[in-house]
Amino acid sequence: MIGTTIEFYDFYIYATAAVSVFPLLFFPKSDAGAALLASMATFGVAFVARPIGSVLFGHYGDRIGRKVTLVGSLLTMGIATFLIGLLPTVMQIGLLAPVLLTLLRFCQGLGLGGEWSGAALLVTETAQEGKRAWAAMWPQLGAPFGFILANGFFLLLTVLFDYNSAQAQLQGEFLAWGWRIPFLASFLMVAVGLYVRLKLDETPVFARAMARGEKLKMPLAVVFRNNSKELLLGTFIMLATYGIFYLMTTWILSYAIGKAELGYLGIGYRNFLVLQLVSVLFFAAMIPVSGWLADRYGRRTLLLIVTGAIIIFGLTFDTFLNPLVMGTGENANRGLLLLFLCIGMTLMGLTFGPMSAILPELFPTNVRYTGSGIAYNVSSILGAALTPFAAVWLAKNHGVGSVGIYLSALAILTFIALWISRETRHTALDTPEDGATATAGIELTSP
Repeated sequence: MIGTTIEFYDFYIYATAAVSVFPLLFFPKSDAGAALLASMATFGVAFVARPIGSVLFGHYGDRIGRKVTLVGSLLTMGIATFLIGLLPTVMQIGLLAPVLLTLLRFCQGLGLGGEWSGAALLVTETAQEGKRAWAAMWPQLGAPFGFILANGFFLLLTVLFDYNSAQAQLQGEFLAWGWRIPFLASFLMVAVGLYVRLKLDETPVFARAMARGEKLKMPLAVVFRNNSKELLLGTFIMLATYGIFYLMTTWILSYAIGKAELGYLGIGYRNFLVLQLVSVLFFAAMIPVSGWLADRYGRRTLLLIVTGAIIIFGLTFDTFLNPLVMGTGENANRGLLLLFLCIGMTLMGLTFGPMSAILPELFPTNVRYTGSGIAYNVSSILGAALTPFAAVWLAKNHGVGSVGIYLSALAILTFIALWISRETRHTALDTPEDGATATAGIELTSP
């Protein structure tokens, strides 16, 4: 949980800055909407990198172990985040600034691509029988905790620097240097994370699989050959989770603080962050609830119900967020906006909690890191990388209701994948390979 909190903190401070800081310092254009779209595009680069990271770290996670691979993913993310805090802006080095920013964002994606599946495996492969979803929800808490840390830090800085996003001045201290503090502070957090992870032991399930001679030279080739169905199902099972989260965090921030004359809500950045941080508490609270429910009633049953609720929630966007209903600027109905955020974050917690159990349970031990990581991170391209960018475009051209329809469409695909999948609650993780798979494994096993 500590490790994933740090990783997600690093990831989210970029997401927040991509809306409020980077359009001004790295993508300044006469059209504010175009600058925001450009910033969102670099935000999405990390999601392209995440499947690559899952293959890279998954390869070593399935060959040499979960522990050492998790240390590598933490360092990759931490170094990239720290360097973002040192970057010169476009006013200082021209077009090289957004190029370097994009490159470091790509490295962030590599790190997070190897992080999640390793953390999920660490707990699922050491969990007690019948309590695997409860154990697996602990690293999931790193997502809301990291978000609270990242956005809480930015909120504190906007207060200290008296920063108003509606009247942002490039000469102001926050945009001049204050925004760099959360990125530079990640160095200290990574040091704590490394200390914790170096104290970990390897999982007994992985150790026994290696003792049976199930180490593979090419886990990627084997998982595509033997588990392509599971890869496809896992990718779409995760789709709605990504969609709702990045709409409730990244896109809604841009929509809420955008200028009212451009069709947005025109709420102050600081005021909106307070509402968002309150709603994230519902996200965090629902993760333990979902872990308990998934162990008691099954992953598939719980997720079918929650995904159905997400489909319905997507149809309410125009009811909640239309400026004619919500109001704009100082007249915006913040209570209505908070209700919308809390409903979305509640559903997010209920759908996100069981994912660290159901995805690893789809794959055998010697390809589990690779398989669960690929499914989780390929889904990030479809459900997360495209979502904030598409939502900005949809809201601008077709109204905010179309953004909700987009979420409902993602959730329908997830519902179908869950419907045709199997229940994994009673799947044994520490089972020797069957004959056919074992033969393939022996042929590819390193001496």
